[in-house]
Amino acid sequence: MRTTLKKWGNSQAIRIPKTIIEKARIKENDQVELNVVSGNIVIQPIKKHKTLKERIEEYNGDYRCSEWESGQSVGKEIL
Repeated sequence: MRTTLKKWGNSQAIRIPKTIIEKARIKENDQVELNVVSGNIVIQPIKKHKTLKERIEEYNGDYRCSEWESGQSVGKEIL
């Protein structure tokens, strides 16, 4: 996909198409890091730690806990 570098104040800007934003799993106001690697501009999202509230909001109810075997007792475990 191609785009054009445009003047924006004293800087330059590009518009990033929606499909690219979605594939990168970033959204408006997310922070990104800009680097130059071998002459290429690399834009990387800054991954932030999710709060418990954010994790709960993403939960869709499909997890079912179950027991698992952890091997033979080796000490004074309570079963």
